[in-house]
Amino acid sequence: MCQHQTPCPSADSADRDSARLVAHHPEQGWSLLCNGVLLFEDTGELLPDGRIIAPHRPLSGSQVMTAA
Repeated sequence: MCQHQTPCPSADSADRDSARLVAHHPEQGWSLLCNGVLLFEDTGELLPDGRIIAPHRPLSGSQVMTAA
């Protein structure tokens, strides 16, 4: 799918979110990446094969606990 020199990561790779944007619709809350991944503003993803990746927001500073 990707035509870029230094191809974008595939939809199956761990760094799939670093692929280039093809379409960006912030008013609707989604972006289409070069590798066919639909990335939603809540950090959820829809992969080209139909698999769903649940939102994976990082914890805010107030939610992070340190070990004693």
